[in-house]
Amino acid sequence: MADTSDTRTPAQIEADIRRRREVLAETLDEIGVRVHPKTIVGDAKAKVVANVDHTLGRAYVQVNRVVSEVKAQFVDEGGAPRLERVVPVALVVVGLVGLLALGPRRRKR
Repeated sequence: MADTSDTRTPAQIEADIRRRREVLAETLDEIGVRVHPKTIVGDAKAKVVANVDHTLGRAYVQVNRVVSEVKAQFVDEGGAPRLERVVPVALVVVGLVGLLALGPRRRKR
């Protein structure tokens, strides 16, 4: 059997009840804020923004990696251009630009 004797005075019991009501009121207020539609929408927006930031950060790192790899193909460790690789690529680019510039010269009548 449980001991049901309480050595608290009625004033102490009333004070405990008052404190407990205050704690419950704070908890209910917090629940009300959490389930408010604006809070829910704000939390959802924050999650989306965090996911977008994470995705953009990963994309930025990937692009930097690709740029560094391409740069390493055309520049040596000292920073000087590797002419044996730059010249052929420049010729191909000039050729493609020339073809694109001269290709659509036909006039429709």
